[in-house]
Amino acid sequence: MSDFRTSTHRERWILQPHDLMESWAAANRRAAETLAQYGTTQMKVNPVDGSIDLPDHVDSSGVKPMSYEEEQLIRVFYEQKIQEVCTAFKFPHKIQATAIIYFKRFYLQWSVMEHQPKNIMLTCVYASCKVEENHVSAEELGKGIQQDHEIILNNEMVLLKSLDFDLIVYAPYRSIEGFIDDLEELHQMAISHADKMMLTDAPLLYTPGQLALAALHKCNDILKVFDFERYLETIFSRQHSNCTIEQFVQSINAINYLVDQLKMPSVKDMRHLDRKLRHCWDPSSRDEHKKKEKKSKHKSKRTSTDAQLNS
Repeated sequence: MSDFRTSTHRERWILQPHDLMESWAAANRRAAETLAQYGTTQMKVNPVDGSIDLPDHVDSSGVKPMSYEEEQLIRVFYEQKIQEVCTAFKFPHKIQATAIIYFKRFYLQWSVMEHQPKNIMLTCVYASCKVEENHVSAEELGKGIQQDHEIILNNEMVLLKSLDFDLIVYAPYRSIEGFIDDLEELHQMAISHADKMMLTDAPLLYTPGQLALAALHKCNDILKVFDFERYLETIFSRQHSNCTIEQFVQSINAINYLVDQLKMPSVKDMRHLDRKLRHCWDPSSRDEHKKKEKKSKHKSKRTSTDAQLNS
């Protein structure tokens, strides 16, 4: 039987905040340097062994890389899309959570400018179905969301290598169920809060048990079902923990702060970010954009002149 305490999830994938931010910053810097040198950031993946080839050199004049903050918005957007895809296929929450954690871990190694997040998102769902023994073929998954299943298969090996083949992950949902056997009223609200929590950095910073208790704490503040502090003391009396209750409460508050600060990209944000991302990937799209922009300015100038003549 698997045990989180002895897992690679706990040993290798629960990070300190500064390590998490440095991983993202390093990936962003590398992609920016690649864009400056080659004119494009999109990596070429060998589907057989997951090896990466540098892009061909093209003109990079006037192209700006995505910022650290813009990359964060892109990641959150596609993590939410994972939830939508899994809901559409009626997959269990465990598959959804595993896919999101795979996606988060992948982009600790890479920038969204280097690997298209839409493709990686689908591959994460496919891989999580395999690992959680709810196998769905790439063809079936691709057909269900009207995407080429070859994209999924082509990215499978680079995903597995980026995860260092650490495929067993733990999510807060099972812990929530364990904590609330006698508190069924909190169940659905805590699950919903955990869904939102999965879109933050929290799964990369805290254990599933901490995430689950943070969800319960937040929801209990609203429902006032039980004395949470007393409940926490009961839990600590049954377990041998290296931290104090005060430290644990600080972690819970930090997790819920991340949820409160979560910023979801708007449709307008995504249009801008998607256009900017395509400019990083595809040099031809830049010329097309410049032509449209020039045409728009010319039209605006002509309209202004006509208005002056008619006044």
